This record gives sequence, C-alpha cells and structure tokens, in this order.
Amino acid sequence: MNSIKSIYFLLILLISSSIFSQKGSTIIEPDYIKSIVFRPSRANAYFPIVKLGEPIRLSFDDINANENIYSYKIEHCDYNWNISNLASTEYTSGFAEDRIRDFENSFNTLQAYTHYQLQIPNENIRIKISGNYLISVLDEGDNIIFTRRFIVYQPKVTVGVTVHRSTDIVSISEKHSVQFIISNPNLRLNNPHENIKVALYQNGDWNSVIKNIKPKYIQGSQLLYNYVDEISYWAGNEFLYFDSKDIRNATNNITRVRLDDIFHTFLYTDEARGNNPYSFSPDINGNFVLRTINTDDIELEGDYSFVHFFLKYDANFENDDIYVYGNFNDWKINDENKMVYNSQTNYYEKTLLLKQGFYNYTYATANKNSKINTHAIEGSYYQTENDYNVIVYYRKFGEFYDQVIGIGTGNSQELQN
Repeated sequence: MNSIKSIYFLLILLISSSIFSQKGSTIIEPDYIKSIVFRPSRANAYFPIVKLGEPIRLSFDDINANENIYSYKIEHCDYNWNISNLASTEYTSGFAEDRIRDFENSFNTLQAYTHYQLQIPNENIRIKISGNYLISVLDEGDNIIFTRRFIVYQPKVTVGVTVHRSTDIVSISEKHSVQFIISNPNLRLNNPHENIKVALYQNGDWNSVIKNIKPKYIQGSQLLYNYVDEISYWAGNEFLYFDSKDIRNATNNITRVRLDDIFHTFLYTDEARGNNPYSFSPDINGNFVLRTINTDDIELEGDYSFVHFFLKYDANFENDDIYVYGNFNDWKINDENKMVYNSQTNYYEKTLLLKQGFYNYTYATANKNSKINTHAIEGSYYQTENDYNVIVYYRKFGEFYDQVIGIGTGNSQELQN
C-alpha cells in the first residue's frame, strides 16, 4: 500500500512539474506598441544583462495615446528559458506583479503617443537571485501585450573570452571562432561537467545562441573551452544604418523626406554586399539609440516617421523570405518587418513606423522553419567587428534553479590569430 501511495505521489509531482515548468516564450508586441527599449541604465549598454542589484530600464510608446493602464510581471526562468518552479517570493522581494505608474502623453508631435517607463529595482520590487528572467507587460484585462528577456548575474567566477579567425580552410575568410576560460578559484565545483552550463551570443542577438557546450579541459580551478573551430559564428558584415535625428531633412543615408499627416523618411536603395569586397563601416552592432536634435526630451517630444527601406537584390530565395533585421524589434522576424518584392521597381521594399534616432539594421533571410540566415544577402567577412557574450550558469546539487555566476565579453576587432 505504501508503495502505491509513493507512486501516486510521484505522479502528482511529475504532473505538477509539467504544468508549472512552462516555456517562457516571447510574445511579439501589437502594432500600436512602438519603440520598446529594454537595457541597463549605464551608458552604451544594449544587451539586457545586469549585475544583481543594478538597474535595468524598460520604456515604450503606445501610439493609441489613450493613457491605457498597463502592468508588468516578472518571472524567473531556467537555463532553457522555461518558467522556474520557484515561488515569486523566492526570487523577488516586494511585488512580482505591479502597475506601470510612470506614463505621460507626447508633446508637440505629429504622431501622438503615450510614453511609459519603468525601472527595476524600484520601491515596489527588488530581484533577490541571479538567473534568466522574463518580463511581461499586461493590459487591464491581464492579457500579455509583449514580453522581453533579461539576465541577472552575480559574479562568482571570471570569464576570459578571445575571438579568433577560423582555421577551417573552407570558412577561413568568413567565420569567427570563440574560445573562453572560466576561472573559479573561490567556488568549489564538484562536477563541473554537469553543474556548469554556458550560453554564447553574438551582438546580443537572442537568435544567435550557442548552448550545451562542455569544457574541453579542466585544469585546477579553470574550465577551458579552447576548441579550435567547434564554437564558431558566421562573422557577417558591418550593419547598415540611418540617422533620423533631424526628421525634417535628409541626412545620413536618407535620400529625401516627405511630410503628409506625419513624416516619411526614404532611405537610399541598398544593394546586396555579399559579392563585394569587405568595407569597414563603424556601427553599434545592430542596436539603436533614440535621439533628436530638435529637443532634449526624446521620450515625449521625439516624433515618428514612416521609414521606407529598398533592397536591390536579384537572387531567387524560393521559399525564403527577406526581413529588415536588428534590435529595433528585439531581433524578431514577423510580418511587420518582412519585405515585399515590387515587380515595378524590381526592389524588395518595406515601410516601418520608427521613432527618431540612430538605427543599425541588416537584411536577413528566413525559411519556412524560421531558420535565420544573416549572411546570405550581406555576405560574411572575418574582418567584421562583432561582440560575443558568454553567460555562465550554475546549478548546485539539490537546488531547483539555475544561477548566473559570471559573464565574459570578447570582440573581434583584435583577432587572436
């Protein structure tokens, strides 16, 4: 009888685990939510990863401009971005769900909007432990409007990252390989092959993640991931850009501006660069910065324009679609940024409603399985400057969540070979 009860209890636990370990899937914002910025408060930081206790800031615009009431919810996730089994009181102090109280209407803009902003931690919430997190923004009916991922780390190990030119003769001119060392002199690791996990990202692009890599060697208090070419990325090309800070005039890479009900910004036609020699162009690795020269308050006085993209490209991708790609929409591919071929102009075209600012973008393809290719059109060159982030996770024996115990960053500007 006792054995039957034990089996029954185990089944209940398994069912409960499957119910509560739901995938922390990202939800794409509706078309009336614009200019979502979610990044650390420190300058020149774009990837949403912060040290435990440091602030991270979320802001967005609602172009319905109705002063709608929004709330937010924070959930802890595991290494694979599944919602953890932890209770909210285990990873936050205060309220894991609360209203967004800081909002205000735009001023003196052709496109009206309500601007919302939130900083974490704040007087109502503080995050207590490291790990992967998901923040959801909800409407008054508790429907999730959009989500964003972020990472909180607590430095317990150091991570040294180096970027190398690929040694594979087939891809020597097109790929970067990444090597790194995790040093843990003050942290006892009984079984690092099982307790330690890593995740790598190129330029903070969530779609670029490489996971489930084991250390090649263990030397004392160091874990060495010094594979030759096993951890590699297509280097891609430098990002394209435009700057609409002066929304009334044609400036960097903008051929003309037209004013209808709101502004229209027409970019110069881009030609695919995949067959051209590499040409250096400074960029911010796919990110964007909202800014304007007409006012000091971009949040409330920055205006919007319809930005028109044109791509001249003759290749036939069959079932692949082409997208305007970058951090301006959290590296997502969807109908909003999918280009359409215009048989009259022979260009791929797309129009996006974007707030004034400096934007990086590139052209990516995706097949019917949503597999993204960022080099099919723009090419891949080992000289390209990229950032590489290594995130280190640790789960102690007997614990129920994955800590983030260290991060490391490398850049390909100075290749190590």
